[in-house]
Amino acid sequence: MSDRFDKGMEVRRQVLGDEHVDHAEANKTNFDASFQTLITESAWGNVWASDKISYRERSMLTLALLAATGNFEEIPMHIRATANTGASKEDILQAFQHVAIYAGVPKANHAIKLAKATYKEMENEK
Repeated sequence: MSDRFDKGMEVRRQVLGDEHVDHAEANKTNFDASFQTLITESAWGNVWASDKISYRERSMLTLALLAATGNFEEIPMHIRATANTGASKEDILQAFQHVAIYAGVPKANHAIKLAKATYKEMENEK
């Protein structure tokens, strides 16, 4: 693999955790292997690996963008990642409030609902 892939895998593990990445890797097939390489190199090895902004800020941006674009299925995974990125519950609520104003209250409302459920699951797992 490439240096960007290796860096991406390192960052992906830092943000999402070994358990999540190990599970995703175990479920990878020939069908989606090239897609997994693409996101590991691009999202994790390029965007998330940049030192221009912090993981905390990236978490806030990512969650706001997921909510604003209606990509709700990714929100629980990125809420869980906040345990590793340093983004607080208040940070995420502020990001979703921006979504409410600039992208729509229903999207923000649904994102907040998902975040609350995920935070509750995380607390119950402790």
